[in-house]
Amino acid sequence: MRRPKRPIQSLAAWVRRQPSKVKAFLAIITGMTTLFTLRAIVNDHDNLFVAAEAVHSIGISVLIYKLMKEKTCAGLSLKSQELTAIFLAVRLYCSFVMEYDIHTVLDLATLATTFSPSDREILMLVQLAPCAVLALVIRPSTSHHLINRIFWAFCVYLEAVSVLPQLRVMQNTKIVEPFTAHYVFALGVARFLSCAHWVLQVVDSRGHLIVALGYGLWPSMVLISEIVQTFILADFCYYYIESVFGGQLVLRLPSGVV
Repeated sequence: MRRPKRPIQSLAAWVRRQPSKVKAFLAIITGMTTLFTLRAIVNDHDNLFVAAEAVHSIGISVLIYKLMKEKTCAGLSLKSQELTAIFLAVRLYCSFVMEYDIHTVLDLATLATTFSPSDREILMLVQLAPCAVLALVIRPSTSHHLINRIFWAFCVYLEAVSVLPQLRVMQNTKIVEPFTAHYVFALGVARFLSCAHWVLQVVDSRGHLIVALGYGLWPSMVLISEIVQTFILADFCYYYIESVFGGQLVLRLPSGVV
């Protein structure tokens, strides 16, 4: 006799049967509902950014545990780790020279965990070069030194695409072991919290935050970068949650995901 499905499993099965447009609509509704909930329960929305940094650091700590326990980097993209280390190092520099605060400490902790022992591979410039060019063209218009403003823009753009190599690895294997799945899900949560921080800051300041970031295309690019980071990982996070509630230890991704 078959065991009855849990409500979450029934809901997940229903969502899975829906066409892409319906799934996208449901994702938008879920995201907006979560944003309104966070706005209501979190008094200081700057804490969302702190939480995002903390979750990111926890996710990387999971990778360190994987390396220590399993003695293997199977399923991981070192390219993503190198890109992460680069944008964190640049952002740490910007934090020191532009806004030394709690974010600097959190960036330092995350960078330290990122530089864990691992296998080596050649770093491709397919993500670095476009981000560098874009940073030269679209950057903050604040009173800081030009070089610092370019670095600031560069780390924002690089962060948005740093996870792409990891997603490509998972796309090729289709089977994601638990530690890697936990790490990528932590990235997704961190990106969502960071995006929520920026969106709610703009809403609460009634648009004044955008003006504070400068003029031209830069303020829009900051928000677009945050949204892109969130949506890149949204699909994976959905299947991760479905797998966890389904009691599966190994995440199996269907074709077309990530």
